[in-house]
Amino acid sequence: MKVSNSLWAERLAGKMPEALAREIDIFETEIALRKQSKIDERVFAETRLRRGAYGQRYDNGQRHNGKTVQQLGFPSGELTKGPHTMWDAPGMQRIKIPAGGLNAEQMETLADLAEEYSDGIAHVTTRQDFQLHYVHIDDTPSLMRRLAAANITTREACGNSVRNVTACPYAGVCPDQAFDVTPYSRAMSKFLMGHPDTQNFGRKFKPSFSGCSQHACGLASMHDMGMTGVTRIENGKEKRGFQVCVGGGLGAVPYQAKPFDAFVPMEELLPLAQSIARVFARLGEKKNRSRARLKFLVQDLGIDKFRELVLEERKNLPHDPAWTEYIQDAEQFAETPLRPGGKAPLLGSESFQRWVKTNTRAQKQEGYAVVTIALPLGDITSNQLRSLADIARRFTNETIRSTVEQNIILRWVSQSDLLELHKALEAAGLGESGAGMIVDIAACPGTDTCKLGISSSRGLAAELRKRLGEKNFQLDESIAKLHIKISGCFNSCGQHHVADLGFYGVSRKMSGYAVPHFQVVLGGEWENNGASYGLPVIAIPSKNIPEVVTRLTDRYAANRKSGESFKDFVARTGKVELKKMLEDLTRPPADTSDRSFFQDWGDPREYTLADIAVGECAGEVISSVEFDLTAAERELFEAQVALEDGHIDQAGQTAYRSMLRAAKALVKIESASIADDPAQIVREFRARFYDTQKFFDPFAGGKFAHYLFSAHEKSGEPYTRDSTRYLIDEAQLFIDASHSCYNRISAPARA
Repeated sequence: MKVSNSLWAERLAGKMPEALAREIDIFETEIALRKQSKIDERVFAETRLRRGAYGQRYDNGQRHNGKTVQQLGFPSGELTKGPHTMWDAPGMQRIKIPAGGLNAEQMETLADLAEEYSDGIAHVTTRQDFQLHYVHIDDTPSLMRRLAAANITTREACGNSVRNVTACPYAGVCPDQAFDVTPYSRAMSKFLMGHPDTQNFGRKFKPSFSGCSQHACGLASMHDMGMTGVTRIENGKEKRGFQVCVGGGLGAVPYQAKPFDAFVPMEELLPLAQSIARVFARLGEKKNRSRARLKFLVQDLGIDKFRELVLEERKNLPHDPAWTEYIQDAEQFAETPLRPGGKAPLLGSESFQRWVKTNTRAQKQEGYAVVTIALPLGDITSNQLRSLADIARRFTNETIRSTVEQNIILRWVSQSDLLELHKALEAAGLGESGAGMIVDIAACPGTDTCKLGISSSRGLAAELRKRLGEKNFQLDESIAKLHIKISGCFNSCGQHHVADLGFYGVSRKMSGYAVPHFQVVLGGEWENNGASYGLPVIAIPSKNIPEVVTRLTDRYAANRKSGESFKDFVARTGKVELKKMLEDLTRPPADTSDRSFFQDWGDPREYTLADIAVGECAGEVISSVEFDLTAAERELFEAQVALEDGHIDQAGQTAYRSMLRAAKALVKIESASIADDPAQIVREFRARFYDTQKFFDPFAGGKFAHYLFSAHEKSGEPYTRDSTRYLIDEAQLFIDASHSCYNRISAPARA
């Protein structure tokens, strides 16, 4: 039961910093003014996003913690039909957790809020945040006040701002670290949050901290600003600093960060971050959101010019005492154990031994272990949060972190307590083994709640987790340690580009029906801070993805060389061979009377009701367009192969031609006489599909069309390995968007 706002305001009086309390009061006033149409919706959208309040998808045929959306207290009927605003339907509230650090009281607060305002489930994200779904906008000020009283904020959890500063959850206890990066990540989070120089970005800005370069805990190479702890000797003494890289990011087109400085001393960390923010705010794209991330600015300027501009900015910055004060304050941070260290018990049940093997790791401090609580799909219930808070008090000094793999860890657990701890976790339904293994699948919300979701990432993840859990991978550890990551669309919120087996949602037509598919992404590397990104190889119907996983893992187990990683196995085998092995899975079943094939995982409804019961003439046009789009995908795959073989110019030209072929396929729907001249194809596509907005996706707009326009403008320039790699990704997105455009055009009008 919700407690009244006035009662909570009375209870929380004096518990919140005055500035934060005032900010929440202002937001509450802005909500009232928006309801009175005194604030423009576009302006209010950025206002609420900067406070972590998102719109979301609505009742998608799913049940949430045993309840439908209507049972959660939201209107029925029209909720399943769009469009909606924040006022007539629930949304999502993102909650910022810097470096993933939590204490028991904070977990209890999250538990209460999930139960009172949401569906009783808190969701851990791939950036160490928490999210509550099905929260009404009117409830957000009360929710924010209660979070603030527990020293948690939602400020700048979304929007064109500095997002959550992530950090390795093992920082401070990892044997491989240079030093504990936790205090420095906290200092940066505090310094940049609400800073005047971070309020005018064209898009978001994501920093991260790693304590070492060989593991994936901080993923420095895929962030706008990635910092890896390093040390060097100066005047006979060890000095701490950071190796800094900039301009990384996944999203639709992934970019790896470029080296900025091999050693940035502690005293320069915050002024450098401020200087980068100022250059990004001043020179970053503002109008075209598809090119408004820092990665595009670094790419356009080149890393040397970008570095020059940042260092010039640094020279001109007025001194700020906060640069050293925040660092000095943060360095007071220290964790201590609750109990003396000990030795792990030699005996225990079979499930306990499995759990110890996969869910615990020794700390650098003798006698202590880090324990991972594996959360299927990143979800934890309110009751489980309360139980975990009690467990954290019982076995630790509340040393808790969330992780980028959507789990929660307890640090400083005495190894002699592991048996009793496991019993307590099992009693709370949190004792599953398999953390960090192939069954520990990361997935974004997908079509469950995200407006951009194309295919059910969570539904597929749940199915794969079930099937993989039924197999015994203990005899083949190389398979057990693979990483699977799934995104519901191209945006890589599930980080599919850096997985061994990555998947992202797309839509294709089969037997006249739109069918949920996933692009299979191979060649990524999770370790070494996300060292390499995979490329899409083939689009497979969603219902056939489990067979894809089986075939690829079986092939790897049978054919890998000693010590060969999955990434190296993919490179050695070649994507041509791997694609050939999967091509039969692209076809619909011979008997289409079984409609389950045309449903998405976890959704009882058919993916679409569109039918192609139309005349033969239209049928001929449809088959021609589909044939041309398929040919465009084939051509793009040839570009990938050429790139892998080192034929850069050939790869770039082929990727460009694949985009032209897809554009021409659409133009032919309206003009059968279109020639093969690239300029005419682009001109006709712009006039018939871009200017008319027929190509525009409901959520992405026409941004993928710009990939074609840009490729055409640059077609006379020499191709580099980097530019070709990006072009291949952009071509894939343009072709996927062409499929979607065709599906919309060819679908019969509904009554």
